[in-house]
Amino acid sequence: MTTFRLPDLPYAHDALDPHMSGEALEFHRDKHHRTYVDKTNAQLKDSSVTGDSLEEIVEAALGEDDNLFNSAAQHCDHELFWKWMTPNGGGAVPGELKRLIFEAFGSVDDFRKQSIEKGTSQFGSGWVWLAIGDSGLEVMKSPNGENPLVHYARPVLGCDVWEHSYYLDHRNDRGVYLAAFPDHLINWEFVAELLGEKVS
Repeated sequence: MTTFRLPDLPYAHDALDPHMSGEALEFHRDKHHRTYVDKTNAQLKDSSVTGDSLEEIVEAALGEDDNLFNSAAQHCDHELFWKWMTPNGGGAVPGELKRLIFEAFGSVDDFRKQSIEKGTSQFGSGWVWLAIGDSGLEVMKSPNGENPLVHYARPVLGCDVWEHSYYLDHRNDRGVYLAAFPDHLINWEFVAELLGEKVS
């Protein structure tokens, strides 16, 4: 049976200060993400859902096992979320990724505005995404742990808008957090890698 583990962070807990505090990151990763991993492993034991990868389990659990879907999807989302951020992130968008963003949104700033608008308008818990589907890049939002995979799109960037992601730092001001994400936190090189671009 497939067993999952909490991944190591690619940086220290306090490395994203002041835009995401060490306290917020430790609480988010060490408490919330660990719970998603533990629940996924426990629920897999009693589920008929199978898969060779986390993504396959998420897709197979949709509509078949809601509890497993919620836990596995959140684990899947968070495995990438930590990699989508980096100390001293944000800034210039590399190469082909910048061209694709201009093609889809008109400019990086327009992409940023659309992401912030969709993220702030997501009612309750959820995520805002940059995903690639049949029509190219698009900004999507989703409730709870839902992932673009279930809409036949591949996420290349995601920002967690559950309150536990920002409340310790920004209280109820989700907009401040969403603005800091592209300006100071995004690991654009990793986003480009997910799109298959080699970044030097």
